[in-house]
Amino acid sequence: METEVPSLPVEVICYILSFLSTSDRKEASLVNTAWYAASLDRSLQKNVIYNFQASSACLESIRDLGWRQSPSVALRNFDGVPISNTVIQSIMLHLAPNLENLSLRGSYISESSFVSLITSCHNLRGLDITGCNCLFMSGILLSKGKSKSMMAEALVNLQELNLSNLSYLSDQTFNRLTECTPNLRKLSLASCHITFGFDPYRGMSVFNSTALLSFSNILHFINGQAATLKALNLSRTTITNEAMWSIGQVAGLCLEELALQHCRDITDEAVSAICACQPGLTTLDLAGCSELTGKSVLAIVSSLQCLESLSLSRVRNITDSVLKELATIPTLQALDVSECYQVNGYDLIMGLASPKAGSKLSRLNFSCCTMVNDDCVFSMARVLGGRLRELDLTSCVYITDISVCAIVYHLRGLTVLRLGWCKEITDWGLQGMIASNNDSEPYSKGDGEPELSRSFGNMGFFAPPKYLNEQPEVVTESDIEASKEQERASLSSLTRLKELSLTACTKLTDTSIIKEIRFEELRTLSLSMVREITDESFISITTHCRSLERLSLSHCSRLTDQGLIGAASHLKKLTHLDISCCDKITSQMLKVLMNECKWLKSLDVSMCGGLTVADIEQLQLLHPTLTNVQARCLGGDDLPLTLWTKTE
Repeated sequence: METEVPSLPVEVICYILSFLSTSDRKEASLVNTAWYAASLDRSLQKNVIYNFQASSACLESIRDLGWRQSPSVALRNFDGVPISNTVIQSIMLHLAPNLENLSLRGSYISESSFVSLITSCHNLRGLDITGCNCLFMSGILLSKGKSKSMMAEALVNLQELNLSNLSYLSDQTFNRLTECTPNLRKLSLASCHITFGFDPYRGMSVFNSTALLSFSNILHFINGQAATLKALNLSRTTITNEAMWSIGQVAGLCLEELALQHCRDITDEAVSAICACQPGLTTLDLAGCSELTGKSVLAIVSSLQCLESLSLSRVRNITDSVLKELATIPTLQALDVSECYQVNGYDLIMGLASPKAGSKLSRLNFSCCTMVNDDCVFSMARVLGGRLRELDLTSCVYITDISVCAIVYHLRGLTVLRLGWCKEITDWGLQGMIASNNDSEPYSKGDGEPELSRSFGNMGFFAPPKYLNEQPEVVTESDIEASKEQERASLSSLTRLKELSLTACTKLTDTSIIKEIRFEELRTLSLSMVREITDESFISITTHCRSLERLSLSHCSRLTDQGLIGAASHLKKLTHLDISCCDKITSQMLKVLMNECKWLKSLDVSMCGGLTVADIEQLQLLHPTLTNVQARCLGGDDLPLTLWTKTE
């Protein structure tokens, strides 16, 4: 007689589930009742956000989620119609007591519904009302003493408040709301219309304007909450140097995060001042601040020795020479210099390789840095080695197979690799081989390292490759057999990859895609505009990458119904699919896709010549859970706007 296997304690099952991704936990919860109960543990729900539309189809899900004690919810497309109020009432009844994070981004929720919803949530830690202009348009939000006192009771523990993109936010409504949040740690006012140029109160301390949101009022708020405020986002505002200096001088203020994206009026002097006054900053975002130069970088290096993440994206006056100094920041983990056209990476790599370097870079973004070439990537790969986790080389048009070979040999710990628009990458590179000068055979060193012997101190520039044509080089079976005796690393060596982009790498074919894209943990893959791949590649990818959640195959014109139907059964976790401009796709594939991919939420079939508007209308009627459909230019017509539902 077989003995019954004892069940694991719930605590052990929870511990096992904590190592799984969200999609894997969904599958594991179906094992049995005990595993399902363990999946509802509150500790496993912290990083999960449930999105709800204003639809009667959500009501049952909301009731079920009441058992999960879900801490994070996002409401989309809510307005004053009856069904929106019904859904809000259901959330108040089933979810509100346990809610910690609530997003109403872009909703047209009424003031009464907003107050009722928030006052029923007594454990809120984060509130996002980005773009909810209808709440502030009348100017009477929280004007009644009773509603304000109830709101203050509900928001007493609120730590994060996002007020971005509010056109009608005034000093009066801002004050009413923030007076209810005495423990606020993070505040975002990105894209708000803030007046910095003059003081409408002429030095008076009464801030009650119903028409303006003034910097003097915001500064008054910062002074009052300096003890708790740790993060501030003033991106896309007209903040001035003087305003920056005033923030830095606030007594008791110790900021950890500061975002100033596209604040075009600030200069090096402002950055130097804020860095000197706030040396505890760990995250600084200066993307798009076009007036900044290398002086800002030097100020950051001299003052911010606790900095962990720095974005200098689109700061186009930055040169490579000043980036060398960033390597001396011992805590720096993430650096974004995308679209900095004067950066070639050499001095940064030299700094990272120097004995004084203390940086522990794990994320590096060189996207659109067109001066980056093979020498830079090869040296960077050798210097950073196993530390690097995310690398973005999108549109670095001069890198070739040499760079790919260096990446796969040295950067085995990568989880994110983006090589989109690197059009000189071929099948050779993905397979760990480099074509020799006569293009007749590949070569690699016996120890697996690509044949590139330049030392770090003797780096020369490669001549830019000549774009003779866009046609892929043919790799034959005899070529592959001849190279098998040589030990090498190929793309499949990056076993930890979770995201891979090969968008517009037009020289790739089935030869390398079939053999190399085999990653058990891959979640996101883009092969858009890789026009030579066929159904054979698609079936191979879905067979060997069972964890795919996002897949982009737009402009892959050789894909047919046969391939997608054959692959659909392997895409159980797929949530986003882009097959736009694939003319051989028909409605037959859509039926199979929706039956097999139960989690699919987003689908792009724009400009698919084999589909009609009627096909998409029927698809949405039969599958209401498909909440984001892009279907432009089908048979010369666009999908009626009434049938479009977006979540992103």
